[in-house]
Amino acid sequence: MIRTLLVSAAILAFASPVVAAPPPGLHDEALEILTTGIGFRTVNPGDQMVPYAEYLKSVLVKAGYRPEDIRIQPMAGTAALIARYPGTDPKKKPIIVLGHMDVVEAKREDWERDPFKAVVENGYVFGRGAEDNKFDVSMAVATLAQLRREGWKPGRDVILALSGDEETKMVTTQWLANELKHAEFALNADGGGGTLDTDGKPVAYGLQAAEKTYADFTLTITDPGGHSSAPTPGNPIYRMSNALEKLAAYRFPAMSNEITRAAAAAMASKRPGPIGEALKRFSENPEDAQAIATLSADKDIAPQLRTTCVATMISGGHAPNALPQRAQANVNCRIFPGTPAEEVRKTLEKVMAEPGLTVARVTDDGSVDSPASPLRPDVMAAVKKAVNARYPGLQVTPSMSSGATDGMHFRAVGVPTYGVAGLFSRNEDSFAHGLNERAPVASIDGSLDHWRSILKDLAR
Repeated sequence: MIRTLLVSAAILAFASPVVAAPPPGLHDEALEILTTGIGFRTVNPGDQMVPYAEYLKSVLVKAGYRPEDIRIQPMAGTAALIARYPGTDPKKKPIIVLGHMDVVEAKREDWERDPFKAVVENGYVFGRGAEDNKFDVSMAVATLAQLRREGWKPGRDVILALSGDEETKMVTTQWLANELKHAEFALNADGGGGTLDTDGKPVAYGLQAAEKTYADFTLTITDPGGHSSAPTPGNPIYRMSNALEKLAAYRFPAMSNEITRAAAAAMASKRPGPIGEALKRFSENPEDAQAIATLSADKDIAPQLRTTCVATMISGGHAPNALPQRAQANVNCRIFPGTPAEEVRKTLEKVMAEPGLTVARVTDDGSVDSPASPLRPDVMAAVKKAVNARYPGLQVTPSMSSGATDGMHFRAVGVPTYGVAGLFSRNEDSFAHGLNERAPVASIDGSLDHWRSILKDLAR
């Protein structure tokens, strides 16, 4: 799950959450969907994706979905799910509720508890996927099931689209995006969300409307080599070192979009001193060099300002007593939305400017060039309404994630995508991809209200 805000906000004083009691039994049903879902070991490659998808289908069918409106598409050890909630007006484009069923690997010997056996303890649900992404997937499924039982009739189709390899190659994501590219927009359960302080009070809610894309580049330098007793000036290891030193010293130009400018404006008053002033100036003039310099020195804000590239792996040589014939390095880039990866590759070549150096993009990483989504007033209003019903007065801040989600592929085919997760949690409780992942039970009722409010407002 990607829940990155542009900046960390100052702690604000808000009242306790105002949460309407969900329909009788819905809290327990949502908790059961989550705990049962954790029991499916949906890692890739594996054999549990189809069974998990079948389980979610059974929940929806029991609630009144027609079996023929739910499609499970197996794909090379994983699967995707599409469940259509029919609307009353076929002329209206559908909206998508987007999420992913897969999780990253977890080893039993590393965890305090079995990662694939949910444990409810001390107010938390523990297990792999408890946060990323089975919490909000479970809340969305429970909400859609309840709305179906109530006989709700949306104006437009609501399509639940769950991928099965978001954490790896995103093959199912690409398939879903192409199948559903006619949609009006997507609501991503794997983006956005709320942050609580250590005392459980709300700090901020981030509505994710953009995300950096991902690209790996392989750097290669070769040489005829020779005996180590007769060094030559063409040593690939030295030349690669020179190239990487130049990359380390390079900073991509600062960039902005309406999301980062809106986020900077919203957070400026929450950050005292030079950072707050720089945020205000940047929001008003994203070419303000002094503001950019100030913000670039902040480790949390800096990655939001530009494309970043960093060397992550290196190898070279073939024998301890021979001159190396080859040196290779991997450079990982997180690319500002709307910037083509090929443009970044050419920049790397120019910056490192080492004779004989080749820079090739790794093409099977599941990433794709993707723009930011426009800040739709209807989506912003619906999310603000849902968040403020829960935490009156809490600001909803547009955000751009430094990492990528399924939303990348939907934006690439022209479907605006918005991270609107209902989970609120403390930073110290976030262990997505890490050991002893957990989600607070106390967030369930509010998340159910959140999804219900947003869907009923936006699916008219």
